[in-house]
Amino acid sequence: MKHQHLFVAYLPCSSSPAFPSPILFLDTPQEDPCRKQASEIQKCFQANNYVEPKCQAVMQEPPQCCARYPKGRSLICSGFEKEEEEKLTLKLTSK
Repeated sequence: MKHQHLFVAYLPCSSSPAFPSPILFLDTPQEDPCRKQASEIQKCFQANNYVEPKCQAVMQEPPQCCARYPKGRSLICSGFEKEEEEKLTLKLTSK
């Protein structure tokens, strides 16, 4: 039996960007292609006492990684995909 490991990525919370919300992921047999980029966000936040502006460059990497893969391929990308859908919905309803 293969063991699963818990993976936590801290992503900005849209309601409070200064306080990232922990996003939990379980490792799956198929490695997530954007896991490394999400892990770098966590490392940056920890190294910088969770001061988001200090990690802006690192925070751009996961969405760029996600853009290279089809929707649904990455569990990590599902949060970014949902955020983009919400932005699009807000944009369409505000017209």
